[in-house]
Amino acid sequence: MTSISRARGVWLPVAVWAVTRTVVLLCVLRVLVLPGPDVATDVSVIYRGWFTVLQTGTFPLNDVTWQYPPAAALAILSPGLLPFLDYTTAFFTLILAVDAATLALLLRAGRRDGHRPAGAWVWIAGVALLGPTAYARYDLMVTAVAVAALFAAVRRPRVAGALVAFGALLKVWPALLLTGAALRGRRARALWWSAAGTAAALTLFFVAAAPGALSFLTFQRDRGTEVESLGALVFHVARQFGWEGQVLLNYGSLEFLGPGVPFVSTVALTLSLAAAGWLVLWRVRVRELGAATLCEAAFTATLLFTTTSRVISPQYMLWLVALGAVCVTVRAARQTLPVVLVLLATGVTLLEFPVGFGQVVASDPWGVTLLLVRNGLLVAASLLACRRLWRATRGDGPGTAGVVRARSAADGEAAAPVELTGTAAAQPRADGAPAAP
Repeated sequence: MTSISRARGVWLPVAVWAVTRTVVLLCVLRVLVLPGPDVATDVSVIYRGWFTVLQTGTFPLNDVTWQYPPAAALAILSPGLLPFLDYTTAFFTLILAVDAATLALLLRAGRRDGHRPAGAWVWIAGVALLGPTAYARYDLMVTAVAVAALFAAVRRPRVAGALVAFGALLKVWPALLLTGAALRGRRARALWWSAAGTAAALTLFFVAAAPGALSFLTFQRDRGTEVESLGALVFHVARQFGWEGQVLLNYGSLEFLGPGVPFVSTVALTLSLAAAGWLVLWRVRVRELGAATLCEAAFTATLLFTTTSRVISPQYMLWLVALGAVCVTVRAARQTLPVVLVLLATGVTLLEFPVGFGQVVASDPWGVTLLLVRNGLLVAASLLACRRLWRATRGDGPGTAGVVRARSAADGEAAAPVELTGTAAAQPRADGAPAAP
């Protein structure tokens, strides 16, 4: 590749990123105003209120909307690093910096052998398609940690394990990054022990540092069916036929309350348990672990639990965009179509929230149609991702060339589950040691 081509491969995505993020910033700063509710109030009101409470040395003990693991306090307190800015502006500035760092990780990975720059474009497009919501929640910080963890797993499993644990204590879901990790071998043990040790140490630290560190566990218990979830479609349709329930602000989100809601919420939980059961079955039946197994399994698991959740908040799409971007970066991955469906769903999410949120809450036909399309795309992406992950690790489908056996012939050393490259440098020799570059 010539130097001109290399420069274009970096500066073109950076330029497009700068343009799209300028538009996003103008939206969250209300210079450009989209129809619907002001998404930035979560930062200016809710986060700002938590910031004040956390500064007193306690978690928000009496606020049921605080439903986050203890490390989330670091994200909420982070604008204090920029004391010369007001809280909201400082938060958006930090999110912009984290967004740029995530792009840098994807661009750097895209230049490696066995990789491609497509992941950076997925990230650029996905955040832009979600719009101002991407910058008005702390989820982008969590996705950056998840991306860093997956790329660190290439040669630094201990660092990857620590990042996974930190991400899980920010917002739980990064624990799913371990779905495709090997269970045996030196590198696998390093990953798992690092994750477990870091999680335990950080949890003890937060419990000792301030009261209420684990209050989120009980605050989550009584959640209902949020109006944007898959199960909510039942009540959106039922309202057209005289269903007597209502939509109320409950536990920090707008949820359906009324006849049948507990049953639908139970069905959603059952679907999540079924998804977990499928993942266990997949792990038991795995024959081959490839260069992309770790990221593909993380993407599939997160997609399954997002789709079946009682709550599908718009910012959850960032999780899928980030993990999809890592998958697309690795040439050996086979999740391109599910990732494209996620991007389409992300664009529809912007139309649903904030643009058409009033119509969604009112169960207006247009709002219900948007939800049906968005959630339908997520269901389709979930089924496709499962099918492709199954075939890739069973060795019975096309595109499995270059897949690495799960165990080395010599000593059973884990190979690809903690690897994200298909290069010779990342593949094990017969004696279980990394091959020379």
